[in-house]
Amino acid sequence: MDMRCLIVDDNARFLVTARGVLERDGITVVGVASDSASAFDLVDRLRPDLVLVDVCLGDESGVDLADRLTEASLSKPTVILISTYPEDDFADIVAGCTALGFLPKSELSGPAVRRVLGFSDDRAPVRNDRI
Repeated sequence: MDMRCLIVDDNARFLVTARGVLERDGITVVGVASDSASAFDLVDRLRPDLVLVDVCLGDESGVDLADRLTEASLSKPTVILISTYPEDDFADIVAGCTALGFLPKSELSGPAVRRVLGFSDDRAPVRNDRI
């Protein structure tokens, strides 16, 4: 299954590393962005299936961006929030957000992304038919 992904993070080094990890695991990274304005523009231009958004996006809120992307963008991609901090630190925020789920950056991989999306080991969707 070909999955097109955009990564939004304000750390340039992480963007390079994440892109390499995901592409080795069979996820096509169609672009990267470091702020909300660039992310919103790229989502509408590139129409990725999935957007990984850092919760702490510099001076901006990744959670607000996730809500805007799933509610206001033309393509309405699936969004997964990512962070260097554990999910417990953001449990209430993630629960109230339109993002599908959360993934710690330390666990970022193709298989981990697919698990959050609800894919089984054979890559058949379990619960999320948007991807």
